[in-house]
Amino acid sequence: MDLAPLIDHTFLKPAADKAAIATLCAEAKAHGFASVCVNPAEVAAAARALAGSGVRVCTVVGFPLGASTTRTKCFEAADAIQAGADELDLVVNQRLLKFAPAACEAELLQWVRTCRTFRSDVTLKLILECCNLTKAEIVRGCKIAQRVGFDFVKTSTGFGAGGATVEDVSLLRRTVGPEMGVKAAGGIRDRATAEAMVAAGATRLGSSAGVAIVQKRRCPRKR
Repeated sequence: MDLAPLIDHTFLKPAADKAAIATLCAEAKAHGFASVCVNPAEVAAAARALAGSGVRVCTVVGFPLGASTTRTKCFEAADAIQAGADELDLVVNQRLLKFAPAACEAELLQWVRTCRTFRSDVTLKLILECCNLTKAEIVRGCKIAQRVGFDFVKTSTGFGAGGATVEDVSLLRRTVGPEMGVKAAGGIRDRATAEAMVAAGATRLGSSAGVAIVQKRRCPRKR
């Protein structure tokens, strides 16, 4: 299995110097990863480094809690797209998803429409942070994501209490069916785990251990 085209090569730590982002982009080009996923402040540098390479630039919005205002999330998305982002991973507002699903859907619809206004072909992923949700809430989030026009649903930020699980990936895939993307992220640090996520239905893998995965070695957990 060639996993490289499925990997979002990720660097979302709060402190990243220019060398770290340059290395991330060089690794992504060398191995043919789907994208690099960086914090919004690093989007422009990544876009310059990856120009013409075919590797996409992904960033996160409302990260990691999803608790900023709708207006803030829309501004953040527009700013990222204008800086060169090809893909945006938005953290759902978990309070709204749990207790006010109609308001959650309205916010997500407004956000998707804003993104498409600035770039019609931008890839949009909704991060559900499954470790904080019941199965019914996960299904609810998936259905909302489908209705408002997201391209992917995603398991986790990687900053929560838990990361991707085979059970959650399988639930996402069963819920959204074959047409929508499923991204597994959080704790994927070796090839066996990556392959298990793909077998469960993931079509994209978010990991800071992309090189280790394609080289079939385990990347130690970083503190």
